[in-house]
Amino acid sequence: MTTDISQPGTPRGGIELNGLNTIAESERHGRARDLFWPWFAANVSVLGLGYGSFILGFGISFWQATLVGVIGIVISFALCGFVALAGKRGSAPTMVLSRAAFGVRGNRVPAVISWILTVGWETALTALAVLATATVFGELGLGSGVATKIIALVVVAALIVGAGIAGFGLIMRLQVWITWITAVLTVIYIILTAPKIDLAAVGSVAAGSPQAVIGALVFVMTGFGLGWVNAAADYSRYLPRSTRSAGVFGWTTFGGSVAPIVLVVFGLLLAGSSPKLSKAIGADPIGALTTILPVWFLIPFAIVAILGLVGGAVLDIYSSGLALLSAGIPIPRYVAAGIDGVVMIIGAIYVAFFAPDFVSPFEAFLVTLGVPIAAWCGVFLADFALRRRDYSDADLQDRLGRYGDVRAVPIVLVLVGTVLGWGLVTNTYGVPAWLNWEGFLLDPLGLGGRTGPWAYANLGVIVALLIGFLGTLLLSRSAVRRQEATPDTERTPEAARTRA
Repeated sequence: MTTDISQPGTPRGGIELNGLNTIAESERHGRARDLFWPWFAANVSVLGLGYGSFILGFGISFWQATLVGVIGIVISFALCGFVALAGKRGSAPTMVLSRAAFGVRGNRVPAVISWILTVGWETALTALAVLATATVFGELGLGSGVATKIIALVVVAALIVGAGIAGFGLIMRLQVWITWITAVLTVIYIILTAPKIDLAAVGSVAAGSPQAVIGALVFVMTGFGLGWVNAAADYSRYLPRSTRSAGVFGWTTFGGSVAPIVLVVFGLLLAGSSPKLSKAIGADPIGALTTILPVWFLIPFAIVAILGLVGGAVLDIYSSGLALLSAGIPIPRYVAAGIDGVVMIIGAIYVAFFAPDFVSPFEAFLVTLGVPIAAWCGVFLADFALRRRDYSDADLQDRLGRYGDVRAVPIVLVLVGTVLGWGLVTNTYGVPAWLNWEGFLLDPLGLGGRTGPWAYANLGVIVALLIGFLGTLLLSRSAVRRQEATPDTERTPEAARTRA
C-alpha cells in the first residue's frame, strides 16, 4: 500500500499501519524538540492541581510537599527520557525493545503488565473528564445527572478512541493544539483563583515524618513519570537515529515535567488554604476546582480540563494498543486500539457512575501497578545501559534470534521485585478491600506492620526498581555481551516475523 511520507506510517486513508515493526528509514523524521509537544500536552492536565491535595494527604507541610513534588516529577520523567533514548536507537515501540532483555515471547509478561497500566490510566482520565463535565454543568444549572454523564462519556470516548485508531500522525498534530489551548486557559485559571490562596493557612500546615515524605515522593513518581516509562519509546521511535541523544532525553524530561511542577505547586497552595476544598478534591479532583471559579469561566475551564485529560488518554490508548500486540495478540494496531477503547469505556462507566469516590481506587491502582512497572523499568534501563550497539531489527521479531525466546533472569527479577514490593506497600484507604493483603512484609521486617510509621512510605516501589536495575547489571552483563558478539542476521524483519 502506498504510504504518505509526510505523515509517518499513515496511508492516505488516514490510519497508521505501523505496529510492532521497526520504523523504516524513509519514515523517520523530525527533531528532538518535537517530543516536547506530546509530553507537555499529556501532562498539562489540571489533574495536576488535584495532586496538591493528594500529597498533603500524607501529612506533610507545604515546603516538604513542594520539594517532594519537584524532585519526584523530574526524576520520574528523567526515567522516561532514558527510555525515549532507546526508542531513538531502536526505532520500535517500547514493548518491542523490551524483548532484548526478556526474550521475544518472554516479554509477553511485562507487555501484559504494561497493557493493564495504560488501560487503567486511560480509564481514570476518561472518568475524570466525565465527572468534571457533570460538575461544570451542575454549577451552570444545566443538570449534572446520568444523562449529562452519558453524553460526556460518548464525546470524550469518541475523541480518545478516534485518535488512538488514527495513530501517530494525528496524535502528534492533536497534541500541539492541546498544548497551546490548555496552556493558555490554565494560566487564566491560575490568575483567577490565586486570590483564594491563604498563605497563613498554607504555612501553618505541620511538617510530617521522614516516612511520610518518602511515601509522598514515591506516590508522585508513580503518578507522573513512572506511569509513562512503559510508553516513552513509542513517541521517539520515528526520530532519525542520528538525532542528538541529549536532545531526546532533555526534551522528553522537560516536556513531561514543566507543566506538572507548576500545577502541583499551585495545587498545594490551594489545598493548603482550604481543608474543605482539599477534601472535595478526593471525591472529584477536577470538578471540585470549579467551586472557586467565577461562573463565566466554567465553560473555558471544562474545555481545558477535558482537553488536558484527553491529551493524556490519547497517548495511553495508542501505547496500550501496542502493548496488547506485544502480548501476542495477532491483530492490526488500530483494531487493538479499538479493543482498548471498549475496555476503557467499561472501566470509566464504573468509576464515573458507581464508585463512591475517585481518590481511593486511584491511589490503590497507582501504588499496586507501580511496583511491577518499577521492576520492569529497572530491568529495561539496566539492559539498555549495558548495550553498546543498536538493537538488531530482525532479531527483535525472531524468537530464534540473538535475543532468544524466553530469558529467565529478567522475568525472575520482575517477579521477585513485584512480590517483595507488594509486601512493602499498603492500600492506603482500604479500597478496594481485596488489596488489603499488601504490606505483608512490614511486620516481619520490623517496620511496624500495616499501621506503623513505614506503612504508607511505599518502599516497595523503590525496592522493586532497585531489584530490577541492580539485578540486571549483576546477572545479565555476560548475556548482553554474547548477544552483541553475535553477527548481524541477514533475515529481513518480515521473514523473521513468520518464524516468531
